[in-house]
Amino acid sequence: MGGMSERIVVTHGLTKRYGDRLAVDRVSLTVRRGEVYGFLGPNGAGKTTTLRMLLGLVRPTGGEATVLGHPPGSPAGLARVGALVEGPGFYPYLSGRDNLRVLARYARLDDVAVAAVLELVDLTARAGDRFRSYSLGMKQRLGVAAALLGEPDLLILDEPTNGLDPAGMADMRDLIRALADRGQTVLLSSHLLGEVEQLCDRVGVISAGRLLAESTVTELRGQAGLLVRADPLATATAVAERVLGADRVSTADGALRLSAGADRAAELTRALVLADVAVTEVRPQERTLEDAFFEMTADFATEKETTP
Repeated sequence: MGGMSERIVVTHGLTKRYGDRLAVDRVSLTVRRGEVYGFLGPNGAGKTTTLRMLLGLVRPTGGEATVLGHPPGSPAGLARVGALVEGPGFYPYLSGRDNLRVLARYARLDDVAVAAVLELVDLTARAGDRFRSYSLGMKQRLGVAAALLGEPDLLILDEPTNGLDPAGMADMRDLIRALADRGQTVLLSSHLLGEVEQLCDRVGVISAGRLLAESTVTELRGQAGLLVRADPLATATAVAERVLGADRVSTADGALRLSAGADRAAELTRALVLADVAVTEVRPQERTLEDAFFEMTADFATEKETTP
């Protein structure tokens, strides 16, 4: 097995049209072995359609993709992929264990494999209960267990915490993180910024079918900044622009927001005090993934409005 530099999902210009509607617009992304890759975007952005194309469930209109070195949907590739897309489907009158046994038989796996995945998702104690008696969180975990049968190289999860209560969401996040810690490669879609920020090594941001960015969470956030509250604000702004440069200074909610690290705080504070500015607060301010996401999607919406 290779390291995280090995690319196991690659798309180039992947496109899907439904009539006049462009659902996925020339998406090019890369998922590396051993990482948790977050496909982030609002509902209707094209996440599920993209995942369905990677699994061979939907035929692309244009572009190309490889999954584990094979075309999407090829038996050789699918044999090494586990997926949970648009919710799990099981026989309601069978137990969790028996539902997995049905799937295991098709894959020529034994009861040892079933017991192993039940243990992984922490469902062993309830494995004998009928599926219809399961909570939504338990149903999602059984869906992940089914995807894990056969120890796939790649796990594709579509909105794995969708509809779960806070406790169920926390359980699912813990499960995904545990899978990543044991070397599983996970590609998950989500519209929840906090979920992606907590779980993912790298993120692809999609909006209206277009991939806007692909990078680590840290890189997408950008440089941390400083928040400064000072009076008079106009004088403080002028001093900050002189020290840091005008392009690194902005104001919001009666405070200065500066694109500068904490190492510049002492220098800036001295300059403000020497200019007779009363400084009441100076503190580092992390740029969140939410900040970056809304900035990117707002810029994209503006671009679409202004493009003929």
